[in-house]
Amino acid sequence: MNKSDLIAAVAADSDLTKVQAGRALDAVLKAITEAVATGDSVSLTGFGTFKATARAAREGKNPKTGEKIPIPATTVPKFSPGASFKSAVSGK
Repeated sequence: MNKSDLIAAVAADSDLTKVQAGRALDAVLKAITEAVATGDSVSLTGFGTFKATARAAREGKNPKTGEKIPIPATTVPKFSPGASFKSAVSGK
């Protein structure tokens, strides 16, 4: 399922037009992105939690030459699925 498929599904389930559903989806994604970018976490009960996680600096290796290269510390987004989402995916 891609974004346009998701928009169509949301529009069908919520009696919205595809344009309205697209705007709503864009607004939700923007709000989640902005919250996680500022260090907040976003918890959707039953679905999961979006948060920012710090990655420590480490040493990597160039697979072609074998040369060691430094990889700087960074902050990355992380999603932890909720119990309802996990059970729906696993079929339990």
